[in-house]
Amino acid sequence: MSRPLPDVLPVRWPADATSPPPETVAALERAASILAGGGLVAIPTETVYGLAAVATDADAVERIFAAKGRPATNPLIVHVAHPEMARGLAAAWPEAADRLTATLWPGPLTVVVPRSPRIPDAVTAGGGTVAVRCPSHPLTRLLIEMAGEPLAAPSANRSLSVSPTTAAHVLEGLGNRIDLILDAGPCVHGIESTVVDCTTDPPLVLRPGPITQARLTEALGMPVAAPSAIAHAGPARAPGQLPRHYAPRTPLELSDTASERVGSLLAEGRRVGWLTVAADAPATRSLAASRDVVVVPMPADPAAYAAMLYAALHALDKRDLSTIVVDTPPDTDGWRAVRDRLSRAATA
Repeated sequence: MSRPLPDVLPVRWPADATSPPPETVAALERAASILAGGGLVAIPTETVYGLAAVATDADAVERIFAAKGRPATNPLIVHVAHPEMARGLAAAWPEAADRLTATLWPGPLTVVVPRSPRIPDAVTAGGGTVAVRCPSHPLTRLLIEMAGEPLAAPSANRSLSVSPTTAAHVLEGLGNRIDLILDAGPCVHGIESTVVDCTTDPPLVLRPGPITQARLTEALGMPVAAPSAIAHAGPARAPGQLPRHYAPRTPLELSDTASERVGSLLAEGRRVGWLTVAADAPATRSLAASRDVVVVPMPADPAAYAAMLYAALHALDKRDLSTIVVDTPPDTDGWRAVRDRLSRAATA
């Protein structure tokens, strides 16, 4: 007999309240109980929704991999309530990690540090380092405190697909594979955290994210290495390293001349989705007159674009399209994370 769908429990913490309302506390208590029993809970963060299990429970962590269909070679990020919890998961705490977390935690920054024996092999893909972060979402940190343990939490979706930024995305993607979903509304940043390997000299950006290279350099007091600057043998040190990732079901392609590409596809009789920052351009408006194209206006600001990106891809995946065309983003520091996600989504 198939399992029922998980409950979806609203959780809110009004900005003007010193503590969350009783119904939110009750939902978090239920989530903490499920986690303590080895279960899986989809949790809100400021980046994307995560699929959480107690990070020190090897069996629970294995359930994450099974629910997502995630390869065992792809490590997980461990979420903590405060820096002291993170230090307890590390065999050593590099000076670079100290400087970065002092300035940028809580927030969408993950640091890779030497691994403590407390962390199961499954979390780190058998490697000697662990990726940890302290999220800025207050409900996430409160849940971790209530659980009394760090939580391993990759994105709450099937492996390689578009990450979820709403509870509805989680339910559509994972269904009855998980035990509970906490719904705190849309995620603020909309893409995954920046990951920095603090075991290298200089520190290495393994995955670009909401915190730009310029901000990392400012916080660290020295430059960080670009993602391709240093190659490591052995197990992956962080998620987000696979060539194809973050991909919608509909084939996606980047184009420097998107209006021409969309026009060609329409001429072939295709149905096209188009993410563009030039929705008001005459060529865009002309093509948008066709009922076979769905134009999604996107912000020209990279942070606002990132916050909308995954939701737009989820929506287009429901429109029975043959192709999604995306304007190639600028090759600048502010756009690096968006370019990374889109280039991996476009990889065949």
